[in-house]
Amino acid sequence: MKRVKAEDPVAMREHGLHRYHAGDFKSGFEYVKRAAELGDGDAHHNLAVLYLRRGYDGGSDAKKGMHHMEQAAIAGHPDSRYNLASFDNHH
Repeated sequence: MKRVKAEDPVAMREHGLHRYHAGDFKSGFEYVKRAAELGDGDAHHNLAVLYLRRGYDGGSDAKKGMHHMEQAAIAGHPDSRYNLASFDNHH
């Protein structure tokens, strides 16, 4: 928790994912979102998945999901790069 309080983006992302998967969706989502705001490419990828699958309040949000997928790809996240290339080839 010390690294989370220091706003270490990796620690915040991991803490947020742990909370999210434990059922604390709102808090978990906020930690992952903050990690993305601090520039963590993996957090952007995770947010993309969360927005595209479930969203903040249980509904998906494709526009926000694609935004975060693009940010993750720009940061070099390989899965996001692949997903965007696949999307471009099919649309």
